[in-house]
Amino acid sequence: MNKLFEKLENLKILVSDGAWGTELIKSGINSNICPEILNLENPDKVFNIAKQYIEAGSDIISTNSFGASKIKLNSYSLSNKTYIINKTAAEISKKAAGDKLVMGSIGPCGKFLLTDEINESELEESFYLQIKGLVDGGVDCLLFETFYDLDELSIGINIAKDFTNIPIICSLTFNKNNDGNFFTLMGNSIENAFEELLKFGANIVGVNCGNGFNTTIEILKQIKLKFPSQKLIVQPNAGLPELVSEKIIYTETPEKIVTAVENYLELGVSIIGGCCGTTQEHIKTIRKLVDQWRNKNR
Repeated sequence: MNKLFEKLENLKILVSDGAWGTELIKSGINSNICPEILNLENPDKVFNIAKQYIEAGSDIISTNSFGASKIKLNSYSLSNKTYIINKTAAEISKKAAGDKLVMGSIGPCGKFLLTDEINESELEESFYLQIKGLVDGGVDCLLFETFYDLDELSIGINIAKDFTNIPIICSLTFNKNNDGNFFTLMGNSIENAFEELLKFGANIVGVNCGNGFNTTIEILKQIKLKFPSQKLIVQPNAGLPELVSEKIIYTETPEKIVTAVENYLELGVSIIGGCCGTTQEHIKTIRKLVDQWRNKNR
C-alpha cells in the first residue's frame, strides 16, 4: 500500500500545510522574483517554511513548486532548469518532513488551450518535466492545485498516471455567481467538475484557494452529497484578501476558522490545510481540532 493511503487508513484525517507564497513574501523575498528559484539559490529559506509547518503539526506538506512548470518558468527565462528546480523542491520538503509525507505541488500554467495560447504537446512536455523532477526528488503523491481548466488538468493527470504507484490529488478553485452557485473559471459546476476529475483518474479531490474557510463548507457539502464515499482535500484561503493601509491582509484568523474546521471533520474530509494567507498558527489550530476529533471518535 502506498504511504499516503496507509497513513489515511491509520489516521483517517491528515493535517496538511498552509500558504507558501505569502509566507515566502513575509520572509523578505522580492515579490517580483520567481519564488521557485529559491530552491536553488536560497534553499534554507524554503526549508525553514517547510520545517515550521512540520513543527506546527502538519502530517503532509507540499513543495515550493506551484509555479515551476516549464511554461511558467519560461517567463523568468528559467525553463531550462525545470527538472532540477522541481527535484530540489521535493528534496527540500522531504528533508524537512522527516517521517511525514510530501505532496508535489503543481499549479496551472496560466495559459489557455481554448484560446490557442498553448497546445497539448507543449503542456505534455511541461507537465512531464515537472512531474519527473518531483517524483525523482521523492514526493509521496502529486497535488494538482488551484486548477480551473479541466482540459489542462486532464493532460496533467494523464502524464502523472505514467508514473505508476504515485497517488494523484486534484484540487479546484471555484467562484460564486450572482445566483449563489459555484463554478470554475471555465464554467464547470461542482458536480460536473468532480465527475470529470474522477473519470480522469484522480484519487483524492477537493477545493483550495478562491474562498475562505467558511464559504468552502458549502462547496464540500455539495461534493459529499454527490460523492459520499470520496476522499476529499480542503485548503482554503484565510478569507478573501483585503487592502488595508496599502498592505494585503487576510481576515480569517486562526480563531475564526474553528467552526469551519469542525464542519470539515463532520463531513469526513481526509486532508485539511490552508492556502493563501494561512500560517503556522492556522495549522496549529487545525492540528488541535483534528486531535480532539480523533480522541472523541476512538
